[in-house]
Amino acid sequence: MILAETADWIALDKPSGVSLATSGRPGKSGADAVRRLLAACAESGREGLLLVHRLDEGTSGVVLLARSEEAHRALSLAFQTKAARKTYRALAWGHPRPAEGVFDDPLGRDPTDGRRMRVRTDGKPARTPYRTLSRLPSVADLLLSPETGRTHQIRVHLSAHGHPIVGDDLYGGATRWRGVRVRAHRQALAAVGRPLLHAARIEVPDLDLDVAAPLPQEYARILAVLSDSPQSRDRDKLRAPSFRR
Repeated sequence: MILAETADWIALDKPSGVSLATSGRPGKSGADAVRRLLAACAESGREGLLLVHRLDEGTSGVVLLARSEEAHRALSLAFQTKAARKTYRALAWGHPRPAEGVFDDPLGRDPTDGRRMRVRTDGKPARTPYRTLSRLPSVADLLLSPETGRTHQIRVHLSAHGHPIVGDDLYGGATRWRGVRVRAHRQALAAVGRPLLHAARIEVPDLDLDVAAPLPQEYARILAVLSDSPQSRDRDKLRAPSFRR
């Protein structure tokens, strides 16, 4: 689905399950990934679009494509210089304490498993501010604003602090539903087949860009199931969701 577009760029709502891995061949700028994304979003007849950034295969949400080399350079520079603000939603196991804070553990490749990243004292700096939107039975609905762009950054930071993302099989969040006592909650959480991580918003104020993607149905369904219980209604009332800082 197209979220917004201008003469310089187009923003698409990437569904989960679409890989944006690139071939790495010079001059391609993710051409194969762009084709996969356009096909998944049922968009055809669009040529010459350039991938600005990537999301993990299981992650849904906003992806930016540039219409020209000049626009691609400007947007890529915004991501490199932290002029682009990224906001994510995640359903994570447990309830982070404090409810609002910053994960700033350095990250590097896991030497025992090349697919994974991990906290390492010799890793690259990584910083992820987070805020709890609601405490639900067994999980928390979180708003996260990563200030760096390390591989799997949000997933690793949450897992390292004991709160892996629901459905994240790589970082320990895929099977924790087995400990959930309420049958309806357990069934809903067990049915999740990917990390419930969503790229909700991208802002680039210098380029007058501000695009948001709605929560995917799977995420919204889990929220509805978990919210409809005495446990969730009795929990502390936290601030309502907001993207503003």
